Amino acid sequence: MNLSELKPPAGQNRPQKRIGRGMGSRRGKTSGRGHKGAKSVSGYSKMRGFEGGQMPLHRRLPKRGFKNPFRKEYAIVNVSRLNGLEGDHFDAARLVELGVVAKLKAGLKVLGMGEVDRAIIVRADLFSESARRKIEAAGGKAELIGSAAGT
Repeated sequence: MNLSELKPPAGQNRPQKRIGRGMGSRRGKTSGRGHKGAKSVSGYSKMRGFEGGQMPLHRRLPKRGFKNPFRKEYAIVNVSRLNGLEGDHFDAARLVELGVVAKLKAGLKVLGMGEVDRAIIVRADLFSESARRKIEAAGGKAELIGSAAGT
């Protein structure tokens, strides 16, 4: 067996359609494109979702709500989760290291679900009001970092 002797199976390769070679070839004049219409002109390409002139599905369906392109999504953690962890200093890097937060996204936000029974120091981008109250009531500190600290 030799690579130079390989051939495709019979009937796999068909001869190229030679268009625009005169009236006797069956593919002269309009060259197999028919008369008029969008597909007959050069440079034609069908747009995505085109349905033959019928109103496309993506335009027939109702649009609902509002998608804010500037929305910031935060990695969230509750105070009860922080209470169960070792140590008393927590920030975004430490929580990623401990496996509490998988992906930081726009930053870290601490929410107030659960209770705190020891003094902990937490540095985050945002705190809910209840989370701040619970951390400070237990004798800890809730420190804002990043752009949220200036507001």
